[in-house]
Amino acid sequence: MLKLTYTEESFYLECLTQSLEQWVQGRVILALRVGQCLCVEPSTASFLLPVNLPGVEALKAEVLKAEIKGDDKEIMALSVCDAEYLEVTLRGSWISNGSEDAEGVFVTTMSDSPNGDSFASRTEFFVHKLWQEAQKSASVVSE
Repeated sequence: MLKLTYTEESFYLECLTQSLEQWVQGRVILALRVGQCLCVEPSTASFLLPVNLPGVEALKAEVLKAEIKGDDKEIMALSVCDAEYLEVTLRGSWISNGSEDAEGVFVTTMSDSPNGDSFASRTEFFVHKLWQEAQKSASVVSE
């Protein structure tokens, strides 16, 4: 499962081994116990990866293979933004307190199987690793 946490100033991507259903169930129970509102709705989330990042071509190839096989289920899409960046768009669920602010958590999984699909898990892990590498590159550039 991939989890994107959005704050006022940035976002953070995590790859969790917990199933989507288990994670959401835990979040709902926590909200009930602390008396917090919880809103879960279908949504998409996007982030950018540099096109020259090692591994981006492999990600493109995996997405293309999934599309050809009909396995993509429209969970992930890749779009060229410009000569420097590729946009990764994920389909999943937005979880927030229901207010209009931009803070919340986006979660998605690339497998509908309750036990997880090893290919989908590898793809989630790979996307996470690419994002981490992009963050390292961005921090070096900003310094």
